[in-house]
Amino acid sequence: MASPTEYFSGLLADINPTQREILFASLFLMLWLVIGTLGYAAIEGWSLMDGLYMTFITLTTIGFAEIHNLNTGGRLFTILIAFVGIGSVAFVAARSAQLLLAGQLLRQRQMKRKIKHMHDHYIICGYGRIGKRVAADLQIAGTPFVVLERDQELVTAMQQAGIPAMAGDAEDEETLRQAGIENAQGLITLLPVDSDNVFVTLVARELNPRLFILARTNHSKNRRKLLQAGAAQVVAPSDVGADRMAQVILRPNVDRFMAQVMKTSDLGLMMEEVPVEKGAWLAGKTLAQARFRQQFEAIVITIIKGLTGEMKFNPGPNDRIEAGDILIVLGSQEMIHRLEREGCVRQ
Repeated sequence: MASPTEYFSGLLADINPTQREILFASLFLMLWLVIGTLGYAAIEGWSLMDGLYMTFITLTTIGFAEIHNLNTGGRLFTILIAFVGIGSVAFVAARSAQLLLAGQLLRQRQMKRKIKHMHDHYIICGYGRIGKRVAADLQIAGTPFVVLERDQELVTAMQQAGIPAMAGDAEDEETLRQAGIENAQGLITLLPVDSDNVFVTLVARELNPRLFILARTNHSKNRRKLLQAGAAQVVAPSDVGADRMAQVILRPNVDRFMAQVMKTSDLGLMMEEVPVEKGAWLAGKTLAQARFRQQFEAIVITIIKGLTGEMKFNPGPNDRIEAGDILIVLGSQEMIHRLEREGCVRQ
């Protein structure tokens, strides 16, 4: 069993030099707090409480007022304490600021390194009300993403929460490159001004012609401009909200069912799209031949044909699944993961 000295030495060895300096300086201040308390009691004959209070306001350079009149010895002792306090407090403050800054720089370097090695990720431009919801959903789904945000305070808060984020202007080419746009799968631009979203779309499409771009618009009349700029899809949140409200009024039970289906926590169901790879077990089989329902306990709602993009809603037992098709399925999360693993990936 290690001795107290060895245990304390081991703890100090695990602390970086700056933290060690702050610790020793803090202990030094506490020691002088004791020395000052006892010194005032001995020199001036004060109570320990009066001595502690006087020492504290002197060390911290607060210096409200003398509790009692001081004699010459007491004044010289106060000068000594004030000299020690100014130096020690300034040292602790400087080292603490240095440690905080070093921690922020380290966190930023680690985040940049993580973003640099990302592939097939999504870039979210803007972390407002909608951006937060999109980022939260992608995080829950386990989809890699990085957030571009101009507000440094927001970026710092995201980084502290473990969210990949960078401070910068999404309209700047270099910022998009640092976010890994060449290796990204998609970009979601959610800036509050439509003209900014148009410019981001133009720049992103130029940097990565294969990129899937989802753009936000505040005015439906600007949808065509965003599509012409290179967006694959354009969403107007106000229109989506209005459609949802109408759905609640006109088809309340359908809306309730869809709301539950889209959340894995309700009913234990989820709707997912699953691509069928070449050489997968399902490739070339009909739904009947694969005994899909019995095998995977999931429902195929739609088959999107890989060559034509044609959608076959409610496919029948004789509809064939080919490599490159995308299955829109409804089932439990466990069953969908099993479908992906055993039926849709190359065997």
